[in-house]
Amino acid sequence: MPHPSRETINVPSDQAGERLDRVLASASALSRTRLKALILEGAVTIGARTIRDPGYRVNAGESIAVEVPPPEAAEPEGENIPLNVVFEDEEIVVIDKPAGLVVHPAAGHAAGTLVNALIAHCGASLSGIGGVKRPGIVHRLDKDTTGLMVVAKTDRAHQSLAAQFADHGRTGPLRRAYLAFAWGAPARPKGTIDEPIDRHPHRRDRLAVRAGGRAAVTHWQVLERFDGKKSEKPVASLIECRLETGRTHQIRVHLAHAGHPLMGDTVYGPGFKTKASRLPAPAREALESLGRQALHAYLLVIAHPKSDERLEFRSELPADLVRLHHSLAAV
Repeated sequence: MPHPSRETINVPSDQAGERLDRVLASASALSRTRLKALILEGAVTIGARTIRDPGYRVNAGESIAVEVPPPEAAEPEGENIPLNVVFEDEEIVVIDKPAGLVVHPAAGHAAGTLVNALIAHCGASLSGIGGVKRPGIVHRLDKDTTGLMVVAKTDRAHQSLAAQFADHGRTGPLRRAYLAFAWGAPARPKGTIDEPIDRHPHRRDRLAVRAGGRAAVTHWQVLERFDGKKSEKPVASLIECRLETGRTHQIRVHLAHAGHPLMGDTVYGPGFKTKASRLPAPAREALESLGRQALHAYLLVIAHPKSDERLEFRSELPADLVRLHHSLAAV
């Protein structure tokens, strides 16, 4: 059975009078939340005294010992599910998620998720998030959205990535961009949708643009326009969407609100099924076989949690969206 590890920290003079949990957080790879829990559990001593108050004011020269128990086994079980790993080191793993893979266990999806796959893939290299051997999920993709995701393997990485995603790239390099195939085409070449998102007033399974909702900002740019069979106004377009915020279903809700829902999106764009009749036969067949919303997370830029190095990852369109693209562009 693994034994607890012991961390010893000597209080420097410039931190005299600071809170115990803050001093520990500044010197440890563990999150402040995790350290506070350890203090309350009686795992922190100064000399012969056990200190259970996170707000205890430390003195210069004191030696603080932290007994860190080994991480507990994760509640979800690991499953041997193939993953397309783009990058991995001791802190993070970046994967290219396929369509149909749910990110986190939930009602109706207790197994067969990305979390189950990562627990099996990472094995002993998961040092524990909050004291549990589990991957740290800081952002998600819908089940049927493909593309890049970064996951933390350590407390330090989880803390850093969570802060980056909360900051939305305002002060750091974080960038997220998607390729979306949408019905119709905006009149302008680019723009911004700045509309709050909240629960739909009548449908609990969906979200909607609503006053008083959470702020949501999507920057978009039209990359291509696709004509229909009669070459009237464009029947579809390829749009790059860059997220300034990260609300659930944000791109799907915003584009539908703008009158250009995602192709294949049966939740936010069912009224546009009749537009398929304007598609050439190959594009119609490609859309029917797609069976999902036409959305792909193709760009992810982060700062590495340990080195602060700027890391940029790009993902090519998956085969089903390549087929849709080629059939639309062939008109």
